[in-house]
Amino acid sequence: MCVTCGCGSHEHNASPAAHHTHGHGHHHNHNHDHQHEHEHHVQDRMITLEKDILYENNLLAQRNRGFLDAKQIMALNLVSSPGSGKTMLLERTINDLKNEIPLFVIEGDQQTNRDAERILKTGARAVQINTGKGCHLDAHMVLHAIQDLKPEENSILFIENVGNLVCPAMFDLGENHRVVIMSVTEGDDKPIKYPDMFHSSNLCVISKCDLLPYVQFDVEQAKKYASQINPNLEFIQLSCTSGEGMEDWYNWLKQKRKQPEPA
Repeated sequence: MCVTCGCGSHEHNASPAAHHTHGHGHHHNHNHDHQHEHEHHVQDRMITLEKDILYENNLLAQRNRGFLDAKQIMALNLVSSPGSGKTMLLERTINDLKNEIPLFVIEGDQQTNRDAERILKTGARAVQINTGKGCHLDAHMVLHAIQDLKPEENSILFIENVGNLVCPAMFDLGENHRVVIMSVTEGDDKPIKYPDMFHSSNLCVISKCDLLPYVQFDVEQAKKYASQINPNLEFIQLSCTSGEGMEDWYNWLKQKRKQPEPA
């Protein structure tokens, strides 16, 4: 359960209120008012806790960013819902570019080392972060992962976040760019359902485009929704299976690598 962003805590806080709604008469009103005050107090504490944790996270993110910038390492935070193809995109990218650019990977999952094992088979260095019940990576986790991984100067560091389009949007990891991946097997209305993630991203990769003939996914509508949320969002359509659009992705990586970090 993620304490920071409140996942699950609403259910816990709602339980006493639900119990009190079964009361009647004057006694009911007293309990209801008291519970109302209690809920406000708990909510205030939750908001304060969230602010403190995000403040601490942002300080550590700046520390990560400073270290990476000093070594001219471009860090990408890859975010998406589960099953969008993040790991497959990394596998193909590493196999195609590993002789040209040093590539390093931090893998984030709740459980297992499966994704890190897949990356290691490509020959790239990778470390796995297991968040347990947590639903996102944070800057502190990434700081320790960077210390373990020791990425080389002038390399690209891919941070594959936990599959989740909600909570990771809140946490700066020290990355240069945030890349949101949306597969055509998902709904084309994902951007308006999860606006914070698309608003905070720099690039939207639309993956699994080889499946477009078989699914009901309107690419232009998806782009329109995303652009309404974030007019500066860039788009790349690709398929790791057919290779369609992969050169566009590689060119984007090479171009961003040559540019200084945006202010």
